[in-house]
Amino acid sequence: MNIEHIMTSLEAKHPGESEYLQAVHEVLLSIEEVYNQHPEFEKAKLIERLVEPDRIITFKVPWVDDNGEIQINLGYRVQFNNAIGPYKGGIRFHASVNLSILKFLGFEQTFKNALTTLPMGGAKGGSDFSPRGKSDAEIMRFCQSFMLELWRHLGPDTDVPAGDIGVGGREVGYMFGMYKKLTHEHTGTFTGKGLEFGGSLIRPEATGYGGLYFVKQMLATKGIDIAGKRIAISGFGNVAWGAASKATQLGAKVVTISGPDGYVYDPDGISGEKIDYMLELRASGEDIVAPYAEKYGVQFFPGKRPWEQKVDIALPCATQNELDEEDAKKLIENGVICVGEISNMGCRPEAIDLFIQHRIMYGPGKAVNAGGVATSGLEMTQNAMHISWTAEEVDQRLHTIMSDIHAQCVKYGTEPDGYINYMKGANIAGFMKVAKAMMAQGVI
Repeated sequence: MNIEHIMTSLEAKHPGESEYLQAVHEVLLSIEEVYNQHPEFEKAKLIERLVEPDRIITFKVPWVDDNGEIQINLGYRVQFNNAIGPYKGGIRFHASVNLSILKFLGFEQTFKNALTTLPMGGAKGGSDFSPRGKSDAEIMRFCQSFMLELWRHLGPDTDVPAGDIGVGGREVGYMFGMYKKLTHEHTGTFTGKGLEFGGSLIRPEATGYGGLYFVKQMLATKGIDIAGKRIAISGFGNVAWGAASKATQLGAKVVTISGPDGYVYDPDGISGEKIDYMLELRASGEDIVAPYAEKYGVQFFPGKRPWEQKVDIALPCATQNELDEEDAKKLIENGVICVGEISNMGCRPEAIDLFIQHRIMYGPGKAVNAGGVATSGLEMTQNAMHISWTAEEVDQRLHTIMSDIHAQCVKYGTEPDGYINYMKGANIAGFMKVAKAMMAQGVI
């Protein structure tokens, strides 16, 4: 495999799509050795086929705001790969959404879903629409207009979307309601639905829960107990909520949360009613964490990120590329022992290189945050069987899936000196499953 040739070709075809090209380059570097052991992959041009999405659907979304003004946004669905199951991946509503970000997310989702052991392909979608500052009525009208185009490309065995940044239970409910009306069907075509109409227990917390199960196992490989460890978390939405809740249950102490305005440092630990207040802040639509510091009399660091604090574990939970090389240097200097991406591609490549160079335990998002989509897969199963599992049953299955993902990473990522390169392990494990399925199905 000539990585330089592949990347040059991709950059020529997709100029300026930095996030997508970054994600592809990271995976190619990890799988190069194993790929070269399979000449049949090269003959079948497997990589060249795998790095391009099956299809991209782009459409305009016109809607009317509360002042009677017509607004127009762009909608997307990137159906990346369905070799091992129907397309599966979230929908993101945020002003920053563009094709590069959605292609990177769909590409990552393909391998993440393969790691879960569940039959799900990879996809991602969204719009440059921002729910922030919009009324419920405006959000409903936008979601309904969005679905007027997208519905024809979805189905329980075709493509099953879920939530992502800017898309929670409210938005999923509006989209599913419109889908149901247009198709005259009540099927498990969306996940993250309300409990009253097919949703799964613990789905909102699942990404954070799964992340902590994975991190706990990472530490266990070194004989380290998570109890008593200090944890820095970024973000303050559902992912950070799930992570903070589970970390606290496991006996660790979460000392930071963050937003676009800066971060809060709470040395006593963010637990109990403080975690509930995080969600109140998020629900307020203000997208800021400064009021937390005021309410609980702790320090607020405006415009800064939490990675400068002395902690044992760092868990990015907000967005892509939120932890850079300088942040990594600070964490290493302060003695961090483990970094787990609970956001997608939360660390810059230079930061990842530093962690691996210093033999710090580093878990990539496609493994660490797979608990969210795994629980979405469990929701699909419950819908298909027309049953509902208890929270304990869902949590137990989630725990098992995260253990299986960890075992795959250890199998493919353990290096001669005993260091576990989780990035390499996750990429190879996910790639090999998708590659074998693609080879078996011919050139399509």
